[in-house]
Amino acid sequence: MKIYTLNRVQILPVKIERAWDFFTSPHNLSKITPTSLDFKVLSKNDGPIHPGMIIRYTVTPILGIPLNWVTEITHVEYQHLFVDEQRFGPYAFWHHLHKFKEVEEGVEMEDLVHYALPFGLLGAIAHELLVKNKLNDIFDFRTKVLREIFGAP
Repeated sequence: MKIYTLNRVQILPVKIERAWDFFTSPHNLSKITPTSLDFKVLSKNDGPIHPGMIIRYTVTPILGIPLNWVTEITHVEYQHLFVDEQRFGPYAFWHHLHKFKEVEEGVEMEDLVHYALPFGLLGAIAHELLVKNKLNDIFDFRTKVLREIFGAP
């Protein structure tokens, strides 16, 4: 199984508390996801993020076909990092590390995603033709929306 990597870093001109509170609320995910994906959080998680937290979503990545996606928060270091890992969903493997670091301009937020696709060679072809670009578009959209929400450094 081929494991791919996506890495993005963005500076947010806010205090660490504001960045942490925003990113650790599952309900904010739909705000930073393109509307074309029809991303919906199904879980009613209102408490603080914690290891073992299960988050359920639906997402419509291609051809208007909705998919169920379930992730688990596996690691949390308050105001430093958290990890979500797919338990059920469109990927064969999904590990998303969210890191936060206070810097002079505000908060450096890093997304490090390791992922793999199912279906062997067909998955590799789909990655090159569709998935890689789709993920980059999603994170480009996210960067743009975060600038609108928090401003630019």
